[in-house]
Amino acid sequence: MLLLAGCATTPPSSFYTLTPLPQAAGRAGDLGPGSIAVGLGPVTFPQFLDRPQIVTRDGANRLVVDEFHRWGGTVQDDFLRVWGENLAYLLGGSRVALFPSESRMPLDYRVLAQVLAFEGAADGNAVLRVRWSVTDDRQRRTFAAREDVYRCPYRVGGGDDRATADIRYAAVVAALSECLGDFSRDVAAVLGGLPEPQPPAADAAVSPTAQPRR
Repeated sequence: MLLLAGCATTPPSSFYTLTPLPQAAGRAGDLGPGSIAVGLGPVTFPQFLDRPQIVTRDGANRLVVDEFHRWGGTVQDDFLRVWGENLAYLLGGSRVALFPSESRMPLDYRVLAQVLAFEGAADGNAVLRVRWSVTDDRQRRTFAAREDVYRCPYRVGGGDDRATADIRYAAVVAALSECLGDFSRDVAAVLGGLPEPQPPAADAAVSPTAQPRR
């Protein structure tokens, strides 16, 4: 009976979160208002990545979904959180709001992203492939539209034991964080090259010929 009980025991799951750029970590209190207000999101993920488990690939078409290595929250929320921290640091301002909470802040620009790949590949690289665009707040004008691919190495020695798997998945998440940092730099460069938004025009003066309302 003791032997059967031991066999039935499952190992505890490990949980992971993405990390911001090293320079951005813990800098929120040092940021000023900045010259532009940016809304990030929504960010969409394909269904095969939209899950609690961290996804890697074993070949071109085979996915590996490990039940014991999971995101601490949702991958979308974690992606947005770290992306926001990175951009606030890179833009030098605190007016970076995350979807959907940015509805309370008047925005100059919105950045939308469609994540196509965010996983560890079989070649020992983490891959982020993303289509993204910069628009005005109401998405009536597009200032940039791109698709970029980022690859960051995470090579770890072989082995199938639990300790090696923990090291491998921690390396995958660290590499994904590095890819997200590279993506954040590119977005910041595009935003920094846009013309500074102008304040809304004042209401037109009342025509002197206008008749008072009775």
